[in-house]
Amino acid sequence: MSTVFGIMTAPMQVGYPELQRIWREADAIPAIGQAWLFDHLMPIGGDPDGPVFEGWTLLSALAAQTERLRLGLLVTSNRFRPPAVLAKIATTVDIVSGGRLDFGIGVGSRPGHPLARREYDGYGLPYLETADAVARFAEACTVIKKLWTEDKPFDFGGEHLRLTGAFGNPKPVQRPHPPIVIGGRASATLRVAAEHANGWNIPGGDLPDAVSRSALLDRYCAEIGRDPAEITRSIHVGVSYDRPGPARAAIGAAREAGFGHIVLGLPSPYPAGAVQWVADELIARAG
Repeated sequence: MSTVFGIMTAPMQVGYPELQRIWREADAIPAIGQAWLFDHLMPIGGDPDGPVFEGWTLLSALAAQTERLRLGLLVTSNRFRPPAVLAKIATTVDIVSGGRLDFGIGVGSRPGHPLARREYDGYGLPYLETADAVARFAEACTVIKKLWTEDKPFDFGGEHLRLTGAFGNPKPVQRPHPPIVIGGRASATLRVAAEHANGWNIPGGDLPDAVSRSALLDRYCAEIGRDPAEITRSIHVGVSYDRPGPARAAIGAAREAGFGHIVLGLPSPYPAGAVQWVADELIARAG
């Protein structure tokens, strides 16, 4: 099984020129197939009052400055934007990129997490209990796909989402729609992934847990009659520029465990030639 490697550049505690530099460098290095941002409105690391960019706006700007990389957010918070609006935003980015969007989406950070709670308070976002948030997420996936694919206006009457005369025009470049990458490890999220996802990402953690979650996703696919092999498995691996050994080992172990996409989290500040270093010292030399 061939492995697709991506980089993750968290758009916090860093300037726009640095992000431009690292994405342009990655776009020119064949060993890197993907580039990702995250979706937070306040920093989740470092100075809590430091800078952080809005993910989709930044993604569109970087899409316009790259030519080859597949790109997306790992992962969009379904709690931050109305799903129909998000479908329109994502369509725009797919068009700007020439059809290179991987649509990463998840339930969103739980408001019980102190740093996440700060985001909700600071931006006036509503609190949702987990069960309610997951149910809304499942409906959001359905609505977004319909907006990308339906040729005529439609109504949608879900338990949480209600649309009248909904219609998406233009459509995304990719047909039937951009690949949907669902992120998360909770069993309820994995059930939604079994129904809707083309890819599944687990945000790091220990590999045995990731393997067990992947097996659970297989089981949920079997329950609804879907081939689990249709869902690409993706895992985040943290990078240290001073200590490449642990990342090399983690890459090798993840490949052996069946993860076909590996996302390398690059910490800022980014050294000169950081992406080439990743290609030479991590990808080429991984076990």
